[in-house]
Amino acid sequence: MSELNKPYLPKDFIETSEGLCFAVVQQGTEHCGGQEKVLCFLRYIKCNPEKNRLWHKVATETANDYLKQHHPEYLHHSVMLDAQLHAVATGHIIHHHSPRKRLQQILRSKQRDKVEQDLYELCQLFQQYGLDLTQAGVTGSILIGTQQHLSDIDLVFYDRDIFHKARSITAELIDKKQLNGLGEKDWQEAYARRSCTLDLQVYEWHERRKFNKGLVNGRKFDLNFVDGERYSNQITYHKLGEITIQCKITEDRYSFDYPAIYSIEYENISSVICFIATYTGQAVIGELVEISGLLEQAEDGSKRIVVGSSREAPGEYIKVIECPN
Repeated sequence: MSELNKPYLPKDFIETSEGLCFAVVQQGTEHCGGQEKVLCFLRYIKCNPEKNRLWHKVATETANDYLKQHHPEYLHHSVMLDAQLHAVATGHIIHHHSPRKRLQQILRSKQRDKVEQDLYELCQLFQQYGLDLTQAGVTGSILIGTQQHLSDIDLVFYDRDIFHKARSITAELIDKKQLNGLGEKDWQEAYARRSCTLDLQVYEWHERRKFNKGLVNGRKFDLNFVDGERYSNQITYHKLGEITIQCKITEDRYSFDYPAIYSIEYENISSVICFIATYTGQAVIGELVEISGLLEQAEDGSKRIVVGSSREAPGEYIKVIECPN
């Protein structure tokens, strides 16, 4: 309950009294029907919250069906994003799960399970290279303590420079064999968990150069970045329709953000915003890319392409087709 007054950021989890746990997908809240609502998506359900049973992870379709049947009040059309997702009024939230608080709890703990121990050892390596872990957290299943023996580690960073330093350290540790890069089986498993329009070979080419993934003691970990300051000025958009273009990337500073943002050189479209983790860090300045998504227009007439207009977003992608010499 003590976490309720903190800002809501992507990668946070929020919990309701009905035994529902949602992943926050947008910074801040959206005003709707006299209430402030947190934009999110249902990820875990307790089948019997009265008996404090363990969380059960649900897929996108299952989450939507469950809410339609049991809690339609959490189904939401966001005017701000012009998208169907989930939303919880702040008054319905009984716990705000903080990735930062959870990571520090694990680092201080004297009793850790195997997943938490691997996380601890990864953090120890980062700290040996001078990484400030007060600007980091852990999300995913570990955030709510529902990890299993094969669970991945999802680290999230809240400082841009520290995030990129973590990527550089990861590359160096892999080169020194203190961490491992993903093998072919690992890439295939990672690809299978994504609803990715790109084929495996193209997906793997893009992913290998990001250095935001690795293996610690054989366990996969991911590095994510959230900038809670950048998205405080909220603008309303409405959708114009599907679009596929080829264009040049002119700015990539925010390419690893959530959501990721790329500036592009293309007629009356100035940017691309991406809500799919697969396509964060996907391209750099000067590269020619193919982008497929939904064209949106803001109140001021400016246009952008959204990649990730729905949770699965079939057919939406960012793909490098030419690199500068």
